Amino acid sequence: MAFRIGQKVVYPTHGVCKIEKIEPTKIDGMEQVFYHLRLLSNNSKVMVPKENLELVGLRPLCPTSEIRSLFTILRNGDIDTYKDWKGRYKQNLDKMKTGHLTEVARVLKNLRLVSSKKSLSFREKKMYERAKYFIVSEVAHVKKIDEEHADKLVEKALVSSMQKRMATSAVN
Repeated sequence: MAFRIGQKVVYPTHGVCKIEKIEPTKIDGMEQVFYHLRLLSNNSKVMVPKENLELVGLRPLCPTSEIRSLFTILRNGDIDTYKDWKGRYKQNLDKMKTGHLTEVARVLKNLRLVSSKKSLSFREKKMYERAKYFIVSEVAHVKKIDEEHADKLVEKALVSSMQKRMATSAVN
C-alpha cells in the first residue's frame, strides 16, 4: 500500500499518526527507506522501515462507512464472554493487535461488560483505556469532530449495548 507525506494513518496499538517524512535513513551502516510518523495522541515520533509497514499493520484511516458499522457493533447487545481471565486477556490482546476497529470495539464491549460485574485487573484497565482511545481518536479524525464529542458518541453506544445486554439477560 502506498502512503504519502501528510497522510493520517493508523498504527495498531498506538492510534492515529501523521506521516511527516518518507526518506532513506542509514542505521548501522545500512540504508533503508523509513516512514517518520508523529503519534497524534502524545506528539511522539516513530520510524518504521518501509519493509515493515505491513508487518506492523499500518493502515489508512477507515472510511466513513466503517465508522457506521463500528457504531452498529458498539450499540448491539452482542458481547463476547470468556470463562476465565487468562483466556479473555489473550483473546482481547490478539484482537487489539489486529488494529481493526471492529475487533477493538469487541474488546471494548467485553471489558465494559466485565467491569460492570467486577473490577478489571490493572492490565485490563489499561487495555480498556487503549481500546477506547483508539476508537475515539479514529472516529474523531474520520468524522472531523473533536475527541470529546467522539468520546460522548462512543460512550452513548456502549451504554446502549449494556442496556440491551441486560434486557436480554433478564428475559433468558
